[in-house]
Amino acid sequence: MNDTNILEYQNNMVVNHAGILTDWLKENNVASAVFINDENNRSQHGAYLYGLPQDSILVATAKGQFAVCVWDENYAKKIGLSVAVPYTMFDRDKIKAVAGMLKMLKVSAKSKVELPPITSYPDFLKFVDALSQYNVLCREKGAHEFVSQCRQIKDSFEISAHKMAAKITNIIIDKIENDLVKGKIKTEIDVALLIEKELRKNDAESTSFDTLVAGPERSCEIHAFPPYTKNEFPAEGLSIIDFGVKYYGYCSDVTLTIAKGKLTAAQEKQLNLVQKAYDVGLKYYTQGVSVRTAAMKVDEVFAKAKRKMPHSLGHGIGLDIHEMPFVRANAPLEDIFEPGMIVTLEPGLYDEKIGGCRLENDVLITEKGNEVLTNSRIIRLP
Repeated sequence: MNDTNILEYQNNMVVNHAGILTDWLKENNVASAVFINDENNRSQHGAYLYGLPQDSILVATAKGQFAVCVWDENYAKKIGLSVAVPYTMFDRDKIKAVAGMLKMLKVSAKSKVELPPITSYPDFLKFVDALSQYNVLCREKGAHEFVSQCRQIKDSFEISAHKMAAKITNIIIDKIENDLVKGKIKTEIDVALLIEKELRKNDAESTSFDTLVAGPERSCEIHAFPPYTKNEFPAEGLSIIDFGVKYYGYCSDVTLTIAKGKLTAAQEKQLNLVQKAYDVGLKYYTQGVSVRTAAMKVDEVFAKAKRKMPHSLGHGIGLDIHEMPFVRANAPLEDIFEPGMIVTLEPGLYDEKIGGCRLENDVLITEKGNEVLTNSRIIRLP
């Protein structure tokens, strides 16, 4: 995949993702939908619809028109975003920007205009006042939820980007194991810096989230805080490394467990339980299976050993690190695995005395079953 391929894809997004939104707006009698990505309202819907990962305001209409108010004009030009208007045109005010773009697009008075559902109530009142000629909506079940649902199923480009993110992730995992075996890693900081260096050497943009590196004294925390320290790594016992990378905006998310030295019987049992739960769960990551079924089957594995996992079994990944579907025992019955979904599988157990263990990989649901994209694993060291 090269820059030319990326630009061609982004220039065609209006025909694909944005076109699907246009159809939904028509079918639901909504004249326009507003998508905002700024420091107070983070959303990657704009990146999905128009390939713009930076701060922006997108106004889409049922007539297939689009206007994007951009923070960084130069970057917008670089990616060929022809419908961009500068934020400075509207005094860097999002309410003025939305009103101005609706006027530019000639959206009819008294028609429905839908705002992001996480719009604060004070901002909603300001929007209602500024857009008094429209029927302003702010609701959970609307255009934004529709886009979230669409984002569950990846198209061919998105799958390619995910696979590249996974490839880079696997290179880093192998590098971590190699350096651990050779004794090159001395602290948690060393692991975090290795990940940062290697991902950029391999053309990834950034980490997907703050890298988590927790030695035995902190691995019992699901998400250790602080994310990593100057503590010795690896130390005797169970340690966890949780990280991911972004490639053209698309995330990977993996967790590997490092088991060092002679383990106790309880630690060995915990490792074996997590591996068994992973193997069982993977069988149910299949087209047509309810996501709650996979979660319940893994819960049964732990319950038989009188243990319980304190988090969900997995979640969708994409432009955001946590997306639909969420793989948990109380998930809606209608949530099923479908081809094109990329979902984490991450059983884990945590105990203050034993330490923590989590095994997490990214799984692509296919028409023939599934494809495990990443190669996270339990690494044993003498």
